[in-house]
Amino acid sequence: MTEIIRKLTVSGKRKSAIAKASIIEGKGEVFINNRPIENLDFFKKLTIQEPVKIATRILGHFNFEIKVNAKGGGMESQIEASRLAIAKAIVEFTKSKELKQAYSKYDKNLLVADTRRKEAYKPGDSKARRKRQSSFR
Repeated sequence: MTEIIRKLTVSGKRKSAIAKASIIEGKGEVFINNRPIENLDFFKKLTIQEPVKIATRILGHFNFEIKVNAKGGGMESQIEASRLAIAKAIVEFTKSKELKQAYSKYDKNLLVADTRRKEAYKPGDSKARRKRQSSFR
């Protein structure tokens, strides 16, 4: 008897960083750019583990293998995009409404991309909001 392997790929974005997460049944491991998350800095690891810990608490188990490929942007944006992709992948894979509500209650940006971008520079000024100084003497 052959076993059907379910695989799902979901993407997440933050600024100009894009992360694609592939999820399958597995041992509960998470990889970002082919590196285990245990090798990340402490705070980056905590950020990535947020959706994993919430899923473990709600579902009672975490037997998924998630591989994330992140590119573009900076390191912090890649971490945020990966976090979004992981949370979306777990929700779509499990189809759990309770988990979706828990993510939304904890942080809206676990399921919805943050669409803020850098403001454009205006003509004749040095920065986006700064205006030229004027002197009335």
